[in-house]
Amino acid sequence: MPRPVTLFTGQWADLPLAELAPLAKEMGYDGLELACWGDHLDVRAVLDEPGYAESRLELLAKHDLKLFAISNHLVGQAVCDPIDERHESILPPHVWGDGDPEGVRQRAAEEMIATGRAAAKLGLKVVNGFTGSSVWHALYAFPPTSQAYWQAGFDDFARRFTPILDAYAEAGVRFGLEVHPTEIAFDIASAERAIEALGGHPAFGFNYDPSHLGYQGVDYVAFLRRFADRIVHVHMKDAWWGRGDGSAGVFGGHTDFGDARRYWDFRSVGRGDVDFEEIIVALNDIDYQGPLSVEWEDVRMDRVHGGAESAAFCKQVDFAPSGVAFDAAFAKDDG
Repeated sequence: MPRPVTLFTGQWADLPLAELAPLAKEMGYDGLELACWGDHLDVRAVLDEPGYAESRLELLAKHDLKLFAISNHLVGQAVCDPIDERHESILPPHVWGDGDPEGVRQRAAEEMIATGRAAAKLGLKVVNGFTGSSVWHALYAFPPTSQAYWQAGFDDFARRFTPILDAYAEAGVRFGLEVHPTEIAFDIASAERAIEALGGHPAFGFNYDPSHLGYQGVDYVAFLRRFADRIVHVHMKDAWWGRGDGSAGVFGGHTDFGDARRYWDFRSVGRGDVDFEEIIVALNDIDYQGPLSVEWEDVRMDRVHGGAESAAFCKQVDFAPSGVAFDAAFAKDDG
């Protein structure tokens, strides 16, 4: 049975959900992964306003769409980050508060716990998001950076996220970290270290997204096999790399997306360098049965055109695993 193809609404949060839902259905999607910003999903309203959760589900059902996961990347980013003025633009006012960094981090953690409870109230098992990182800024090891310095960052992550994960476990929900530059885990090695820092917490998983791995040189198919029991959700997002004119490398040169000098950029699904057929094979091998959720980002393309072609591409590239061995018919019948 084919996996449902869904649309992550984060990049469409400028549209009211009442407008986006029929558009998503028209583009070919089976459901949505609702972002907890814009008017798509208000976490506090789910918990505190009678009928709000039901109204969100009814709106989707009206357009023959299902809800498979919710995502709170923007608030999650503030849990472990060194807070600066950029965070104010992505956080709800009640999380930003007076902007005191530690207060912001604590309120962000409380909001992430509330997000897990909201997911459970909606009948969901997965919340996707970011963690932030207190040591990402030290990515390049100069001034000389010791392993003790980096370990302190993983310890800080574990201290801040363990209470969130405990609350998720109590609610029957798992957290899917989108492994991503700027997060505590951004490749296979750092993902392993994050799990170790948490003592293997069962509520911690990954929202798999190959687009953030390929241009780094990380084996994005091996990631699936390495963390088979922790893949809780899948983003279908494409990227190309090895482009540009040699003047802006992997770190981006402080250029904007779409700048022709860039070594890498995001592309509409199926138009980049990610080998999605190999990904589908690996997903079948690890028995992932969840949605394929399109996170559409391509600064060079009209998003409705790109959203529609991405839905069609995902449905074309997906296939169910075999229920029989292909050479079973050659075997001698012993009966």
